[in-house]
Amino acid sequence: MIDEIHAQNVALIREAHLVPARGLTVLTGETGAGKTALLSALKLLCGERADAAYVREDAGSLLVEGRLFCDGDLDGVVVSRKVGSDGRSRVSINGAMASVGELAARVGSTVDLCGQHEHQRLLKQQTHVGMLDAWASETVEPALSAYREAFAAAQAAAEELARIEEAGQASSAKLDEARFVLKRIDEVDPMEGEYEELVGVLARAEHAEALARAADTAHAALAGESGAIDAVNVAASALDSMSGVDEQFGAQAESLREAAYVLEDVAREALRYRDSIEYDPETLAENQDRMGALQGIMRSYGPRIEDVIARRSEAADLVSLVDDSAERIRVARKERDRAEEALASAAEALDAARREAAPRFAEAVSRQMARLEMGGASIECSIEPLARDQWTKAGPSRFEFLFRPAEGLSARPLARIASGGEVSRVMLAIKVVLGETDEVETLVFDEVDAGVGGATAVALASVLSDLARTHQVIVVTHLPQVAVVGETHYLVAKREEPASAGKGEEVKSTEAAFAPETVLALLEGEERIAEVARMLSGDASEASLAHAAEMLARAAR
Repeated sequence: MIDEIHAQNVALIREAHLVPARGLTVLTGETGAGKTALLSALKLLCGERADAAYVREDAGSLLVEGRLFCDGDLDGVVVSRKVGSDGRSRVSINGAMASVGELAARVGSTVDLCGQHEHQRLLKQQTHVGMLDAWASETVEPALSAYREAFAAAQAAAEELARIEEAGQASSAKLDEARFVLKRIDEVDPMEGEYEELVGVLARAEHAEALARAADTAHAALAGESGAIDAVNVAASALDSMSGVDEQFGAQAESLREAAYVLEDVAREALRYRDSIEYDPETLAENQDRMGALQGIMRSYGPRIEDVIARRSEAADLVSLVDDSAERIRVARKERDRAEEALASAAEALDAARREAAPRFAEAVSRQMARLEMGGASIECSIEPLARDQWTKAGPSRFEFLFRPAEGLSARPLARIASGGEVSRVMLAIKVVLGETDEVETLVFDEVDAGVGGATAVALASVLSDLARTHQVIVVTHLPQVAVVGETHYLVAKREEPASAGKGEEVKSTEAAFAPETVLALLEGEERIAEVARMLSGDASEASLAHAAEMLARAAR
């Protein structure tokens, strides 16, 4: 949900601040006032492609900032988009640099721009099935999950069969190489962790004499005649003898005795180590030969023993695949066929769930379309089975919404609807039906009221009010019937402002002395009544003001 938006130097906008309501926000104003510029700012905030043409002529860059609350996030997210006159774009999310893609994922996925000329989700056939699935999730979701699991299993089984068949057809040169690798590594027969252990063993064996001498020297220094242990014990006794005079001597003597215990342990370990060292030239030679063999295969197939073992596994697998190819192919085909059978069953169950839900969904949407007095127009759901090689994770059939302009006429794909107003109203009807199941939180409608008037305008206002119970709705409208039901009402107007002159220059002509600027004003009280009156009759006469006040009062009840 959008909490607020700040736009600076976007087309005719020098500076504008929009704080939409949680429910329905209406934007009104005369044609050409700059409502498109405001929508352009919103598009930039949603991660759409930047265009240098959006930057106000007398500015070097534009800035759009917004605070949003997404997916129940109580802290909100602050995003900004800066576009220079050279077309370069900079994005930040919560103060950190980000990409346009990240902006689109974070914000664009929660906002649907339902403008007459937008490439909205409704015109993309591949998005239609997701709307049905969301609406009928209780019955469709279990079948869809089972299908996707079966689809993944079938893909994995097919890939394994292809791998085995490809290996079975390996060239003789490739097979000879695998046999050679297998033979050479098996001759050495390396074990995991062996190399590291052997490094330690050889280091000790090659330095056996020096190690024994060091251990013997340490033992003698500690436990020999006049060694450290004796010296420490003498010191402890001396201090202990005077502990009755000064008690701190007792504590120091105890510390020395504890140190003596540690020194005795070290002395014993040094003696044990010295006595354990055995120098065996024959064993040393064997270990050195083993190290050389390991290093040889590590140079060829390493650099680590783990890499050598992995290479052996690959070679053994290839040899096995060729030697036992017929049997392994038979087993893999059987597994592939079993996975395909399970997938076919899951696909049938998914199609059945969707076929059961589709007419109910279409009927619900068509009822909302009837509320909008769309001349008997309705939608139908088309489900056409696809060839097996065209199945996707979304399902085994092509699902699409078809639009029937009136009873007796043929239904055709929504993408071919000529009227943008119809597209917007169909989207509006679908959104009302989806309600809280819709993943998109904010809906922006532009020209949803194109060609609408009279009773249809009242119906449109009612439907938008219903939609605002489950979504945040922002609508650009020319209809007073829609304007009066908005929780928040903004006026988009154009004003002429003095043009700025460069240093040492002056604006010479009166015509060039003023630059147009789009301003955004929150309307309340008498100002809102005056704007609704203008929408009703084009002026603020006493009659139109009275009518506007009455409409606002009725809508507030």
